[in-house]
Amino acid sequence: MGRITEDLIRRNAEHNDCIIFSLEELSLHQQEIEKLEHIDKWCRNLKILYLQNNLIGKIENVSKLKKLEYLNLALNNIEKIENLEGCEALAKLDLTVNFIGELSSVNALRHNIHLKELFLTGNPCAYFVGYRPFVVATLQQLKWLDGKEIERSERIQALQNFSEIEPQIREQEKSYCLKRAQEKEEAQRKMQEGRESEGKSSSPLGCEAPGHMRLSAALQRSEESKGLQAPAVQEGKCSEKSAGNDEDLEFWNKPSLFTPESRLETLRHMEKQRRDQEKLSENKKKVKPPRTLITADGRALNVNEPKLDFSLKDDEKGGQIILDLAVYRYMDTSLINVDVQPTYVRVMVKGKPFQLLLPAEVKPDSSSAQRSQTTGHLVICMPKVGEFITSNQQIPRHVNITSTSGTEQTDKRKKTIEKLEVDPSKHSFPDVANIVQEKKNTPRRVGSKSKITPSPDFEDNPEVPPLI
Repeated sequence: MGRITEDLIRRNAEHNDCIIFSLEELSLHQQEIEKLEHIDKWCRNLKILYLQNNLIGKIENVSKLKKLEYLNLALNNIEKIENLEGCEALAKLDLTVNFIGELSSVNALRHNIHLKELFLTGNPCAYFVGYRPFVVATLQQLKWLDGKEIERSERIQALQNFSEIEPQIREQEKSYCLKRAQEKEEAQRKMQEGRESEGKSSSPLGCEAPGHMRLSAALQRSEESKGLQAPAVQEGKCSEKSAGNDEDLEFWNKPSLFTPESRLETLRHMEKQRRDQEKLSENKKKVKPPRTLITADGRALNVNEPKLDFSLKDDEKGGQIILDLAVYRYMDTSLINVDVQPTYVRVMVKGKPFQLLLPAEVKPDSSSAQRSQTTGHLVICMPKVGEFITSNQQIPRHVNITSTSGTEQTDKRKKTIEKLEVDPSKHSFPDVANIVQEKKNTPRRVGSKSKITPSPDFEDNPEVPPLI
């Protein structure tokens, strides 16, 4: 059940920057609140208060709200109008669809001299004979009752007939109070029977030791019996599920009176259903095992868990492999992690792996990743190494295959060991002065031309003009 807490009020005071003491309007509708509390201490400046569609059974703890002008308590469990004398500025009170049977309790609103509108539609007292004239004559400051304007002639007539209407209202109140007392007794009896039935239904599961012993003995008989018991357990689960559905249908199809107790019972039944559903979902919820990206034998798998479109291009001219991954356009780049390996590339997109096996070996250190600012695509350029991987052997691309004679000569050279002979008796010192030899610049004549020496294959043809 819900309660009025400081955190609840702050969450509903966002329009006031979550400040409570200066709050003028507060909405706490549909919060399953059972008791009206703390508001008169925390929110003294309230002018409008919405508390409709809750389970409040009594009007209390609002007498210090001197500035309150509108109070909405529709669709609650209120049975009596009380404790509103301190709300001096109250101008509108909504008590639609409650359980107010004591119509004489409207006398508590006589001190609210600014009260102009009152709503009592849907309450048991609204069906009393003489209900409207009684309220009009009792609360002379009212101008509207149940959305209908009170005319002057109507008030004069109600005042004239008040002495006759009041005894009728009192008799109807007494009969309603007797009926209400019987409904309370019936509700208490049903509640007690429900508790006893729950105790009986829970006792066989935890208290019957012989049944438990029989079950354990049956489980230990043999492997064959174990194999036959699995369907029985499943049938038991199905029967429990069907039994729960039958109980639920029985509860909703059971006729009940419109009383505060029935509203509380319905809410508790719905809470029980919610808890059972949460337990079932927790039991069904299983932790997903991590996706296998690399097998036990070291083989990388192709995985596309984020379900992204991609294209893989082998650029032979540039000697690189280009991967274009269609990452979400407005996703933050910090949520992307790129890992390039010699034989595969892996991209983590919001924790989901995208892994692709490459057709050739690449250089991870020389790879680059860029993201487009317009489309959001991720482009990864991976230069290929100088050798390509085949199924059996590796053949380098830059090595030229030569004849066998050349290989034999190189093998012989490798086998011959060359040693450096050093004579310790002779000491040679380098000539430091002649380490760098200066080139002598020969002077050139300005008019000199370089002589062109004809090649031996040159033939002079006299018909061809000379070159200038």
